[in-house]
Amino acid sequence: MEKKVVLITGTNSGFGWLTANSCAASGYTVYATMRDINGKNAAKAKALSALKNVHVLDVEITDAASVSNAVKEVIAKEGKLDVLVNNAGYNAAGIAETFTEQDVDKMMDVHVKGPWRMIKASLPHMRKQGEGLIINLSSGLGRFSAPFMTVYSAAKFAVEGLTEGLHFEVRPLGVDVVMIQPGAFPTEINSKSLSGSDSSVAAEYGELATIPGKMGEGLGQMFEALKPNPQAVADAVLKLIATAKGKRPLRTVVDPATGSIVDTANKQVKEQYEKFLSAFGMSEMLN
Repeated sequence: MEKKVVLITGTNSGFGWLTANSCAASGYTVYATMRDINGKNAAKAKALSALKNVHVLDVEITDAASVSNAVKEVIAKEGKLDVLVNNAGYNAAGIAETFTEQDVDKMMDVHVKGPWRMIKASLPHMRKQGEGLIINLSSGLGRFSAPFMTVYSAAKFAVEGLTEGLHFEVRPLGVDVVMIQPGAFPTEINSKSLSGSDSSVAAEYGELATIPGKMGEGLGQMFEALKPNPQAVADAVLKLIATAKGKRPLRTVVDPATGSIVDTANKQVKEQYEKFLSAFGMSEMLN
């Protein structure tokens, strides 16, 4: 059987690192991307490159040329691209008003335009093949916007909208576009969480400004109590890859803490969404 070719972004840590390792162990040909493979991520790039089936590419998803060149390299070497996993991203928390226009631009560039660049470069090849799978990493905070996670949620809401529309647009062409909604997991993303650049605003919020810190304490307590394993997200990717074309669910929730809440909301929205498409004469897109 011919190996599937899997391209994954943000593989230097967290879900991306685990997914690259898991896909390689499953026998897939993996192209693992990250930034600065000869600098700060040199050790991670070397470790992944040492694995059987893994090729590491230096890719900056905020740069269209970098993205285009990476996809071209994969196609040139393999002749195809079966799976794209848009994982790269970063966490951001704090009072929404402290985020500057530049902060928001960066958040949207990485979380929304970055995946779109990857999709834009990959989709023509998948359409030509008549099959392909695109998995976007969203979040439970792409369904509900939490206070003090507002800007992050806004970006993930955009990922949800991008994925949902594309899911129905390109499915008739043989390409599945789906998303995973992880909850909170103990990965490196939590230690790299960014706050808004305009810290002077926070002082005007009084006691409210202490809540983000308390949220962090609560998160730590949840990790201690539930011990959520981030490998569950990599396993969800593997399950989606193994699922038959056209049978993959639009949303997959991976969240041992609040996943049932997100899953219930997804089911209720799905019912109304189907009515929405039918109202606009697009009920055939549901089949």
